[in-house]
Amino acid sequence: MIDELAIGESTVQDACGDVVLPRMGVIEQRWETDPIPPEDVAAEAAEAVAALEFRDVPAGGEVAVGVGSRGIDNLPEIVRGVVDALEDRGYDPFVVPAMGSHGGATAAGQRDKLETLGVTEASIGCAIRATMDVVQVGETPDRGVPVYADAYAVEADAIVPINRIKPHTGFSGDVESGLSKMLVIGMGKQRGAKLAHDWAVEWSLSNMIPEIADQLLRTLPVAGGVAVVEDQHDDTTLVEGVPPEGFLTREADLLDLARERMPTLPFDELDVLVVDRLGKDVSGQGMDPNVTGRRHFTINEPEPDSPEIKRVFARGLTEKTKGNAMGMGQADVAHRDVLAELDWSKSLINAITASTVRGVRLPPVVETDRAGLVAALGTIGPVPGEDARVLRVTDTMRLKRCYASSPLVDAARDRADLRVVSEPAPLEFDDGQFVAPSPE
Repeated sequence: MIDELAIGESTVQDACGDVVLPRMGVIEQRWETDPIPPEDVAAEAAEAVAALEFRDVPAGGEVAVGVGSRGIDNLPEIVRGVVDALEDRGYDPFVVPAMGSHGGATAAGQRDKLETLGVTEASIGCAIRATMDVVQVGETPDRGVPVYADAYAVEADAIVPINRIKPHTGFSGDVESGLSKMLVIGMGKQRGAKLAHDWAVEWSLSNMIPEIADQLLRTLPVAGGVAVVEDQHDDTTLVEGVPPEGFLTREADLLDLARERMPTLPFDELDVLVVDRLGKDVSGQGMDPNVTGRRHFTINEPEPDSPEIKRVFARGLTEKTKGNAMGMGQADVAHRDVLAELDWSKSLINAITASTVRGVRLPPVVETDRAGLVAALGTIGPVPGEDARVLRVTDTMRLKRCYASSPLVDAARDRADLRVVSEPAPLEFDDGQFVAPSPE
C-alpha cells in the first residue's frame, strides 16, 4: 500500500526538471526567558491549589482533576503537585482524562495517552478513572445546545482542570486553548466535543466556548483550575491557580502573556518549510497554524495574517501522537514515513469530532527527503533553488534552531534576535534521506 502510493525520486525529478537544491546552514533564535526550575514545578503547582477555595467540599471529599492529551512541559510533576496539595487539604483526588475524543475515543486509549505523557497512577500518586460516559448537565440558554460532562467528574465533590493557556489552532477569541476549553470540549469527551465542534461550524468556538463554559461553571462544582504558561522553549514559566470567576477574565490575560512567549518562525515569508515531525503532542492540529499560517482546514475562521509559506513538506509523526496524523492536510508534500506511521482510525475520529476533516487529507507522498524537497522547490514558481528561502524545523514547538538556506542565513546576519551557528553547505543525503538530524 505504502509503496504503491509513494512517488519515487526519478518520477519527481522528471516532472520538476533540473531543480538546484539550496545550500543550508543553521541559525538560532535569541530569546530571553525565565523558566521555573524543574525541581520547583511541583511546589508551584501546589501553591496554585492553595490559591483556590473549596466551598462546600467535605473532609475526604472527592476531587476530579482534569488532565488533557497535550505535550505540556513537566506535566507529571504538575499533576503530582496538585494531587499532593489536595491530599494535604484532606481531600481524595483522582484524575479524569479530559481530552475529548483523543486516544481513539476509548477509555483505554485515553488512559494509554496519559501514560505516554508520563501520567500514571504511580507517577502522580492517585487513581485514574477513565470513561467515555457523559452526563447532560444543562443546555445553552439561547440556542438550547445540550451541555455534557465526564460522568466521573459530575459525581465528584469538586473539579479542578489543569491545562496550558495558549493560542488555539483553529480560531481566535478572548479565551482560546486553556481551562475553559478543557471544561467544554476536554471533559465533554467524544460526545460533548463532537457536539461543540458541530455547532462551531456556524456559531464559532470563539463564541461558543465562553457561553458553554459559563453554563458548566454554574452547574458543576468547579473549585478552580491550574493554568500553565510556557515560554519560547516550551519550558514552564508560570503555574497559577485560577478561581471559577476568573476562567473568562484572568484566562484572557494569561492568553496575552502566552501569545507574547509563543515560539514563532524567524521569517514571515518562505518558499519552502520542511517540518520533520507533526503530532498531537506538538499541537492540536499537528502543526500549529499560528506558526505555519495555514488554517484552511477550518470553516468560518480567518487565516492568520502571517507567515506566508508557499510549500510545506512534512517528514513524519511524533511517537507520542500514536499515529494520529491530524494536520497533515496542511502539508503540500508528505514523506512516506507519514503514511507508514499514521493510524487512519484515530486520525479520522479526531477529524470528525473536530469537524476538520480537511486536516487529515493525505497530500502527495514521496519516497525520500530529496524527492520531497525537489517537489516543493519545483512548484514555487520561477525561483532558482539557490535563491529559495527554505527553512527546516523539528516541529512547530521547537523553533530555537533551524536549518536555513543561504538567503535566510544572509538575512540573519543583520538581525540582533538571530545568530548564525553554521555557514551554508551542500545538503547531504543517504539513499535519498537527509543525513543531518533534526535541528533541535
